[in-house]
Amino acid sequence: MKRTRRNHVAAFKAQVALAAVKGDKTLAELAEQFSVHPTQITEWKQQLRRGPLTYLAARRRSRMRRISKCSTRRSGNWRWRMIV
Repeated sequence: MKRTRRNHVAAFKAQVALAAVKGDKTLAELAEQFSVHPTQITEWKQQLRRGPLTYLAARRRSRMRRISKCSTRRSGNWRWRMIV
């Protein structure tokens, strides 16, 4: 069965990254506590060091700009279309 992909908000990513930067717990302990993979925590920690919190949400925003809502002529039903 296919697993659905989880999307995390920027505030959650920042919370996890800050906990990793603190260094009180190991990556394995943080991964278990927040239910994410240790590699993901490392990536968020690196992103936090590179730039502000807005960087963590930038990827999602840029993708959402590429999606537009359109209507088909015959049916009039709304559908989502990806703009390439």
